[in-house]
Amino acid sequence: MSSGFWAVVPAAGIGERMQSDRPKQYLQLEDKLVIEHTLQRLASHPEIKGIVIAVAQEDGWWPTVSIDVSCPLYVVNGGKQRSYSVLKALDKLSTLVTDDPWVLVHDAARPCIRQEDINRLLSMLSKHDVGGLLGIPVNDTVKRTGDDNVILETIERQNLWRASTPQMFRLVLLKSALETSMEQNITVTDEASAIEFAGFEPVMVEGHSDNIKITVSTDLALAQLFMQQQRGEC
Repeated sequence: MSSGFWAVVPAAGIGERMQSDRPKQYLQLEDKLVIEHTLQRLASHPEIKGIVIAVAQEDGWWPTVSIDVSCPLYVVNGGKQRSYSVLKALDKLSTLVTDDPWVLVHDAARPCIRQEDINRLLSMLSKHDVGGLLGIPVNDTVKRTGDDNVILETIERQNLWRASTPQMFRLVLLKSALETSMEQNITVTDEASAIEFAGFEPVMVEGHSDNIKITVSTDLALAQLFMQQQRGEC
């Protein structure tokens, strides 16, 4: 097995909740676009050998972006769902390697990922049989409601996590798990779900809460604040 690490970035979403004139990964964040921050943070990690990004086939924004990264960057057409985009990227990666590298799948709209969190993920999982993902333990009280928003129960928050990315699995295992879920029409919302459906047990690795996913307009200001804090400016 290879000891190398590759990154896959699904970026074919259109970001409907942002209510913007462009997908959220192409919004301005400080002096760069969100996608530029994300790719540069991944590429700057010394263990990542290359990145495969999946963009929408009709994406008119990507060709206008000039990405300056320090590792090879490959582009493929993604699909309507995240899992299809990831699988397309894995198909491409399979043509670039001759072994079975670790793959870190990371959201295009998580530009604040810390190098130390990537380090922790690699350190804790590189010798693991399955792999795992970054996440944050749930600290708030969690309620379950019915369709009318009437509370049905309070969920015990112990051992509950908010899943984030990167999610790190071996190329062959992840590709097989995604293909199996699609063949059986199982909807998976992240890579770990596909791995779980295939009968394996991923590991949660605690990361920093500033690794937010930009989803609504207020998240941009929060991401800028987090970047300033990471640089020690506030």
